[in-house]
Amino acid sequence: MAAVPVYRWRLAPDGLATRRQLRARGLRPGGQDVAAQVERPRRRRGPLVAYLYSIEQAKPVRPMTLAKWAALAKANAARRTCPQCRRDAGYVIPPTLGMCTPCAFPDEQRAA
Repeated sequence: MAAVPVYRWRLAPDGLATRRQLRARGLRPGGQDVAAQVERPRRRRGPLVAYLYSIEQAKPVRPMTLAKWAALAKANAARRTCPQCRRDAGYVIPPTLGMCTPCAFPDEQRAA
């Protein structure tokens, strides 16, 4: 495995970008290897690391198809459906509760 160059925060050369920066330009890494990494030092923990990819080798983002939109809508609906009462809560069910608020706290809803 070849070593990748490491740059300090905000000192990476032009022509390299993180995944988020590529996405903002409508690009994706497209299977290329990491070209470099950038490190941001922190006081009490290890440095934050971001991988950099070549902008020239990046490919355009694939467009969303109707099937992908349908799958995304189905997944989001499943996140909003309460497993206890099977109703659409109108918000994403918190993973800490695992159910909608009225099912998680039935006594508080009646008292109000």
